[in-house]
Amino acid sequence: MSRLTDWDRRFAELAFLEAKKSADNGGLPIGSVVARGQRLLSSGHNQRVQKGDPIAHGEMDALRKAGRQASYRDVTLYTSLSPCMMCAGTIVQFKIPRVIINDTKNFGGNEAFLRERGVEVIDIAHQESIDLMARFIAEHPDLWNEDIME
Repeated sequence: MSRLTDWDRRFAELAFLEAKKSADNGGLPIGSVVARGQRLLSSGHNQRVQKGDPIAHGEMDALRKAGRQASYRDVTLYTSLSPCMMCAGTIVQFKIPRVIINDTKNFGGNEAFLRERGVEVIDIAHQESIDLMARFIAEHPDLWNEDIME
């Protein structure tokens, strides 16, 4: 497992800020960042509620904003919440080699799926992300259950 760099911490914090931005606009507090080394390619957040788009998850928004890439084999995806199966499948499909997750406590389970397919998964237990999502789930259980299809 690789060591976390200062850039990793900065991009993980940006994923949290994207999650907060979504929550502040009535959406689910999930944010994501795509970076190539120290270079930010894009950031985004869950906009499923805001846009009425069932696949506008945070990771999908960040990847969409990153635009076409010749390869994703040298990027890191940062996410404020463990990826759902749709987003995990996209990570595998795009051959993204490294994922840094702020919160696996409130939602998790696809880390093993990613690791089994060669993705390095690092859970940094970012307390602000964990707290933000826990508050959201407590205050908006219907929206949360809709997002995870429960």
